Amino acid sequence: MPEFSLHDRTRLRWRARRGLLENDLILTRFLDACESQLTDTDVAELTRLLELTDNELLDYLLARKEPEGELATPAMQDLLTRLRSV
Repeated sequence: MPEFSLHDRTRLRWRARRGLLENDLILTRFLDACESQLTDTDVAELTRLLELTDNELLDYLLARKEPEGELATPAMQDLLTRLRSV
């Protein structure tokens, strides 16, 4: 697992600004509450989520879909559980 710099972590907030307001609200609320507690694993998994399209991301955030394939990891499931609870 790579180490993430402060710059990488700060970029997450910028990347969390999405085209769909719902995604933007959920991600911003999560980062406001948890940003200082994110581990490098959390940053890596959140970065992977932010690479998805807005509609795919919203499906995961609202639990309309569960991760499949390479996204289906315990770390991703943990992150999604925390994202959904904010």
